[in-house]
Amino acid sequence: MQEYDVIVVGGGHAGCEAAAAAANLGSKTLLITMDMTKFASMSCNPAIGGIAKGQIVREIDALGGYTALVTDKSSIQFRMLNKSKGPAMWSPRSQCDRAIFSQEWRRMLENTKNLDFWQDTVTSVFIENNEIKGVKTALGVGFYSKAVVLTNGTFLNGLMHVGRNQVKGGRASEPASYGLSEQLLEAGFVVKRMKTGTPVRIDGRSIDFSKMQEQKGDDEIETFSFMSDASKHLPQKSCYIVYTSSNVHNQLRLGLKDSPLFSGTIKGVGPRYCPSIEDKIVTFANKDKHQLFLEPEGVETNEFYLNGFSSSLALDIQFTALRKIEGLENCKIFRPGYAIEYDYFDPTQLHHSLETKQVANLFFAGQINGTTGYEEAAAQGLMAGINAHQKINRKESFVLQRDEAYIGVLIDDLVTKGVDEPYRMFTSRAEYRILLRQDNADVRLTPKGVELGLVKADRFAVFQKKWNSINRLVEFASEFSIKPEFINDYLVSKETSELRQTVKLKTILLRTQVSFFELLQVISPLQKVVEELELQTKEVFDAADILIKYESYIERERLVADKIKRLEHISIREDFDYTKLGSLSTEATQKLGRIKPKTIGQAARISGVSPSDINVLLVYLGR
Repeated sequence: MQEYDVIVVGGGHAGCEAAAAAANLGSKTLLITMDMTKFASMSCNPAIGGIAKGQIVREIDALGGYTALVTDKSSIQFRMLNKSKGPAMWSPRSQCDRAIFSQEWRRMLENTKNLDFWQDTVTSVFIENNEIKGVKTALGVGFYSKAVVLTNGTFLNGLMHVGRNQVKGGRASEPASYGLSEQLLEAGFVVKRMKTGTPVRIDGRSIDFSKMQEQKGDDEIETFSFMSDASKHLPQKSCYIVYTSSNVHNQLRLGLKDSPLFSGTIKGVGPRYCPSIEDKIVTFANKDKHQLFLEPEGVETNEFYLNGFSSSLALDIQFTALRKIEGLENCKIFRPGYAIEYDYFDPTQLHHSLETKQVANLFFAGQINGTTGYEEAAAQGLMAGINAHQKINRKESFVLQRDEAYIGVLIDDLVTKGVDEPYRMFTSRAEYRILLRQDNADVRLTPKGVELGLVKADRFAVFQKKWNSINRLVEFASEFSIKPEFINDYLVSKETSELRQTVKLKTILLRTQVSFFELLQVISPLQKVVEELELQTKEVFDAADILIKYESYIERERLVADKIKRLEHISIREDFDYTKLGSLSTEATQKLGRIKPKTIGQAARISGVSPSDINVLLVYLGR
C-alpha cells in the first residue's frame, strides 16, 4: 500500500484546487477521481464568476490557486457585471469553453510537482482512534495518508430524475459513489440530502438566433487572474436572451402531475436562488414570462445551454414546452434537463479549517458541505488543501476572517450557521463588501499567500509592481494641479460643473462622473506625466480611482470591522459547558453546545443565539 501526505478524493473544482494547493505547498499528494478526462467538469452552466462568485475567483487567484488562470485560458466571453453600481458590487464573469476548461485543468495539474493520480472510486476510509489513516477503492486498492480531503460533489448516493424515470448516478452518464456516506454515518456524522438540477442542452444548428436578443461581452476583455495577459484569448462568442410565455407555462403545467419535485419523489432540498422552471411557474404563478439565457458551450461545438430552464419534468413535456419559445420552434436537443439528489454532511461538524470535528485529519470541501457553485467549491478546496498540509506539518490553521475575504464569509457561514438549502454566495452575505472588492483581492490576500508559501516569486513581483503603480497614481493625483481650460470641456460632456480655478486632480476625481482613465485620454499635460511614470494599464487607473473616490467609505467600514473584530479575540474553551449558565435561552444552550464556537464573535453569528445570550457569556467570561 502506497503512502502519501495528503489524499484528495474527487476531481471536481474543489478536488482540483485542494490537490494543487497541498502539492504546491510541498505535500506528497494523490488525487483520486472516477474519470481523468473530466477534471473540474462544468456539470451545469459553462461559466465562472458572477455576482460575488467573481470576487471569490479573484481571491483564489490572489492566494495562488488555479481557477482564474484556467478560466482566462478558456474564456469565450467576458463581462464585468454591475458596472452601473458602486465598485463593491462589480463582479467579473466569463463564459467558458467547457472542454478547454477541463483540458487546461488537466494540463496544469499534470505539471504540478508532488502530485500523483489514480482513476478509481473511493468506497471507504481507514479510521483508527478517530483519526484518518487512508482510503480504499472499488478496485480493492488501499492508500495510506496522513490527511484525506473528501470532495465528492453530487456523487454520494446520487440519484437523477427525469419525470418518473430515475437513474442512479452522480452526473449524466456517470455512476454514483456508494459506501462512504454509510460508513461516515456509522462514525457519527450527520448525513442529509440535497437536490440540484441542470437544463436541457440544445443543438445550435436548430436555433433561429434572428428572433433573439444578442448579448455580447465587454468591448474591453479583462482577465480573472492577475497573472494573465488580456491580449491572449479565445474567439469571443455571444449569448442570447429569450423568454418563456403563457403558452410555455401552460405546457409545463401539464407535466406537474408527474413531476418528482411536486409528487414527493425528490426528498432533498433544492436551491432557492436557482429554482427549476416548474418551481418558477408555481411560485410565481402571476408572471406570464421568465427571462432565459442561451449560452454557448464552446468555440468548436454547436451545443448550447439554456440558463434558467433547469427541469426534472418528463422528456416530452420539456421538449414540447421548449419548442414554444420564440426562436426554438424547430430546435433539436442533445439531452433533457434533470434533477439530482445526493448526500451532504452538515457543515457545522467542521472546524473553520474544514477539518471534521469527529475524525482528525479528515477534511470536507465543496458540495459535500451543502454548497452549490463551482466557485464556492473551488474556494473550499483551496482552503482544505492548505489546511491539510498545515495540519500534518503541525502548523497553524489558515483561516480567513469575514473582513478579509468572501472565502472567509463563506466558510464562517457554513460552520457557524449550517445550511438548510444549497448555499450560494451573494454580495449581501458580506457585511464588509466595500472592503472585499474584486479589484483589491490581491492586496488583501497575496501577502498571506506569500507567507504560506503558496504564492511564488513571479506572482508576488506582479503584485508589487501593480500596487506600487496604484500608490504612485494616488500620490500623483494628490499633488498634480489642473487648470480649468484643460478640463472644462470634459466636465461639461459629463454633465458636471465647470472649474473656476486651478484645483488638485484628486478633487476632480472625487466626482462620480469623472474617470481617471478617461482623463488620461483628454488632458494632454496629464498624458505626458503618466508616460513618464509608465502607468498605462486601465486596471491600475481604475483601482486608483476607487481608492480616491471611496476613501472615506473604506475607512469607515474598516473602523466598524475592527470594532466588531474585538469579539473574535475573546476565546471560548472547546469543552465549555453551556448548560451551567441558566440565563441562556434553551435554543442558545443547544446550538452553542453542538457547534462549539471558538470565539464570542462566532457565537454571536449562530442563528438562534440572541444579543442577550452573548451578554450572558461576556459577563461570565469577565468581559
